[in-house]
Amino acid sequence: MSAEVWTVTGFTMGVAAFSTLLILPFGLALAWVLARRNWPGKSIVETFVALPLVMPPVATGLLLLKLLGRHGPLGGWLEAHPGWEIIFTWRGVVAATAVMSFPLLVRTARVAFEGVNPRLEQVARTLGAGPWRVFVTVTLPLASRGLVAGALLAFARALGEFGATIMVAGYIPGKTATLALSIYHLVQLGRDDEALGLLLVSVAIAFGAVWASEWFLRRKKA
Repeated sequence: MSAEVWTVTGFTMGVAAFSTLLILPFGLALAWVLARRNWPGKSIVETFVALPLVMPPVATGLLLLKLLGRHGPLGGWLEAHPGWEIIFTWRGVVAATAVMSFPLLVRTARVAFEGVNPRLEQVARTLGAGPWRVFVTVTLPLASRGLVAGALLAFARALGEFGATIMVAGYIPGKTATLALSIYHLVQLGRDDEALGLLLVSVAIAFGAVWASEWFLRRKKA
């Protein structure tokens, strides 16, 4: 592979990994709350979390553009205080991939938490363990395979993200160029052979992530 392919591949995997780590604590916390608690409006929260899965990715990207832009409520604050510019930077790529992969993480982690027998948690509480200790020593280990599978699915989704990313970050070689954006750019230029090479790389990485996720889920069932 050429140096350019290595650069694009490394950037894509780095962004996907970083966005997955970024959403992990929030996704696990929300998944646990959805699995273990009931409250008025819970279905609204569930629907809102699932929206990126059913909305056109470019629509999600437009919402992020308005939110994270220089004159947006969050983007303006981030630029004024920490001094972070989001739009058309690598941070925009991270934001887009994180939002698009978040629902997959939450849905898979929720199923994993629902698969943990509440009686085991109750036994730990009767032995004097506090809520946090029960979560760390009982709930997390028992749900761990499903949680890892969810993280891998989120990573795989981030690898292939295109619609929201092109709205928020655009295609800037060496700055925001992911595998998906680079494939699209090369096809537009008529360089189909080079695009095919990036496609094969993208398929190989995504296949490995999804296969690993399915392997963890099969182990959980076993």
